[in-house]
Formats: sequence, C-alpha cells, structure tokens
Amino acid sequence: MPNKSASGKISILIGHFNAMSCELIDSALKRRATFRVVAHANTSDEVLAAVRSFNPQVTLITANLKDGPLSGFVALRQLREFRPELRCIMLLDSPEPQLVIDAFRAGAKGIFCPSQSQFDMLCRCIRRVHSGQIWATSAELAYVMDAFASYAPLPIVDSDGRSVLSTREEDVVRLAADGLSNREIAHDLALSEHTVKNYLFRIYDKLGISSRVELVLYAVSHARLTETGNGASRLSV
Repeated sequence: MPNKSASGKISILIGHFNAMSCELIDSALKRRATFRVVAHANTSDEVLAAVRSFNPQVTLITANLKDGPLSGFVALRQLREFRPELRCIMLLDSPEPQLVIDAFRAGAKGIFCPSQSQFDMLCRCIRRVHSGQIWATSAELAYVMDAFASYAPLPIVDSDGRSVLSTREEDVVRLAADGLSNREIAHDLALSEHTVKNYLFRIYDKLGISSRVELVLYAVSHARLTETGNGASRLSV
C-alpha cells in the first residue's frame, strides 16, 4: 500500500482538457482534509512533465486532453511505462464498453464517470485506488473480463516478416492517431472521405480491432515515425 505524502495527504494531479474544470475539481478536493492537488495539466505532454516534477500519488485524467481526441489514453500508456507504480484514474463522460476496456488496457486503476456519480464517490474512488484497489462497477469489470477472454495480440508483421499494413494504411493510422477526423485525413492525403473510411475498415480487419481508441493505442505501442526521403513523415512498423 503506498504511503501518503509528507503532508499526510494524498497528492493528486488533475489532467483535464478544460482549465476551468481543473480549477473546479481542485477547489472541491481542497475542501477535503485527505487530499492535496499538486498540479494541473491540459495536454498529454503537460501531464508527463507534471508527474516528473511533482511526483503525485494519484492522477485523474480525462480521455480527451487539449492536444487531441483520445490523447488521455496516450498519456496513460506513457505513464505506465515510466511510472508503473503511479495510480491513475480515467475520467469518462460515459462508461462505453470499449472505452472502459481500453482505459484499463492502457494502465488505469480506476474508471470514474463524473456525470453519473456524486463528488463523494470520486473521493472514495481516489482513496480506494491510492490504497491499491481497482475501482470499477460490476458492469465495467464484466467488459474487461469478456475482452480478456477473447484477447489476442495485435499483429505487427505477417509470417514473412512484412508489415501487415500498406504504406498508405500506415499513413492513415498516423493521422488518425494524431486526432484528425476522416475528413481531415482525406484532405491531408488527397483522398475522398469514402476512401479513408474504406482504409479504416481494412485496417481494423487486419489488426483485429474495432475502435479508434484501439487504433491510437496500436500506433503508440507498435509504431515509430521515420523521415522519408522527401522530408515527409510516415509510420513504420
């Protein structure tokens, strides 16, 4: 069980895309004697920097940060890699099964939906997660168990050692992972939006995934950006 900070309070980092929401959560937590908010962050980079600087014991992170859709999941995965002992709670607008599964897969120790629970329950969630427990409803745990039962590692290369994705599909993955919409990807790659949708269907089928969240996590976990000869970046797996 992790110890409390030197002040005797649980130190907390709030990662939220909205600065005003950070202030509101901070203000509410300050009224509880057991908590101490050490920093706010609005982007994934700020989350990582704040964890390094302030060494919080618990982080509250929204799924979407200011630097793009699903960037909270990216920050969560990176935190798990360099601070595996850190207790992270993912704040979701609603407990959609795939978001719940991907949050725990990325390293969350708890799931909390502010719109569906009272603030007292958030405080209880923080204390439980800090003590080493997992915070989730029975339904959310059922989602994770079902996913675990059917889990298979994502393919990166085929039996001949070649990438399972074509160069163009890798480009689509890179832009989707950057938070671009289908329309923006189409514009960037000089394709029709319909063609981009077809690429995504094929990518999902090849990788055995079913959501954009899993696609982002695939890109973070299995891909690296390299520079092509003409100076453009492309995804290399």
